[in-house]
Amino acid sequence: MTQDLEMKDRSTPSNAVSLPAPSTLQLLREIASLIETGSYSKEVRRIARAIRLTIALRRKLSASIISSFLDHVLTPGSEAHAKLSAYLPKEDDHEMEVDAATSAIQTPAKHLLPELEIYCYLLVLLFLIDKKKYNEAKACSSASIVWLKNTNRRTVDVIASRLYFYYSYSYELTGDLAEIRGNLLALHRIATLRHDELSQETLLNLLLRNYLHYNLYDQAEKLRSKAPRFEAHSNQQFCRYLFYLGKIRTIQLEYTDAKESLLQAARKAPVAARGFRIQCNKWAVIVRLLLGEIPERTVFMQKGMEKALRPYFELTNAVRIGDLELFRNIADKFASTFNADRTHNLIVRLRHNVIRTGLRNISISYSRISLADVAKKLRLNSPNPIADAESIVAKAIRDGAIDATLDHANGWMVSKETGDIYSTNEPQLAFNSRIAFCLNMHNEAVRALRFPPNTHKEKESAEKRRERQQQEQELAKHIAEEDDDDF
Repeated sequence: MTQDLEMKDRSTPSNAVSLPAPSTLQLLREIASLIETGSYSKEVRRIARAIRLTIALRRKLSASIISSFLDHVLTPGSEAHAKLSAYLPKEDDHEMEVDAATSAIQTPAKHLLPELEIYCYLLVLLFLIDKKKYNEAKACSSASIVWLKNTNRRTVDVIASRLYFYYSYSYELTGDLAEIRGNLLALHRIATLRHDELSQETLLNLLLRNYLHYNLYDQAEKLRSKAPRFEAHSNQQFCRYLFYLGKIRTIQLEYTDAKESLLQAARKAPVAARGFRIQCNKWAVIVRLLLGEIPERTVFMQKGMEKALRPYFELTNAVRIGDLELFRNIADKFASTFNADRTHNLIVRLRHNVIRTGLRNISISYSRISLADVAKKLRLNSPNPIADAESIVAKAIRDGAIDATLDHANGWMVSKETGDIYSTNEPQLAFNSRIAFCLNMHNEAVRALRFPPNTHKEKESAEKRRERQQQEQELAKHIAEEDDDDF
């Protein structure tokens, strides 16, 4: 009996401590106050944090919540309020989520900050895209771009870069991406003149995506080579830039540079950006196969990527074996997947690598073999397979793929005895590439370090140190929780 009473007494305080979770509208108002504080104090990091908090609330937004937020931030009857309210669908009164405590208190009209006004555009645009109202999203994003062209404030740059992204995304969803190419070029020029580096990076990536969407690789490379140097102020934008650069390098047959860019993009991308990492790995696998390398099995067994990378795993297996017939069957079987990924033209290039791999396996297995048997083992379907086999063997010997000689009189391929690989320069080259990779990663880590300004001039107090550490922990927490919406 006494034990039951003790258990009841222990259970009562837990109910008293529980507090109701804040509503979405309350959280939006807190975000607005955070933007207002960042605007007055000229602290861009506060506005960047407000954007991250907004992305976390994105799935909870509704027309009634946004309408109430617009009434709170904007002056009712103003041009911005009327324009943004027109994009929102009308809902019933019982669906509106307005707190009784906050709705009873009407805040007096204040001077509207440009950061808050453009944030309202971003909020409405996110809602329209999520509700698949793409035509309204195009109109809203176009109106926000017109507003941004006439505003030059560094505290707006973070919100502006997001608006540029969703501006291009809304036109891409409707298939009208080519219409805004000239406007994106003009915006990039404006951002360069204003020294808005974050918007420069975002707009450069959007232009590269625009060109690559229509297979305009030469124009994309000309723009990339003449644009200002990419300083990587945003990790997401740098990952996108590396991915687009890898695709351009692949089409231009610069496979070594393409492999480095694609693997770096996949490594730097957030874990939550699974779709982006899958695309990077698909292109990286094709590039490594074109270089004559065989990717490790662990590349295809990454968590959440097994199904998406299955066609490329089977393709890699065919290239590793050197079976031309199996390669043809897999290319036909997954043709729709390769066309959707825009890698079909690259897979056509792999045919020569499959033949070369099969020829290398034959040269290792046989000290002497007739050209007719070589053609049979390679499964060459041609009118004159022996002549084709002879030309393929001759080209492989000339390129150094195999160590053998051709006996034209008897129609044989004679393989030379394989020597000790450690007597060559290959181990030294392998160690050199690994050391260069480690040094490059160390240099990038050093460049990525950030220090607060004037730390060498003034010593901070214990209270300021605690406040700074708390802000750093919050920032690290939000970055870790950042989902793949940016990708």
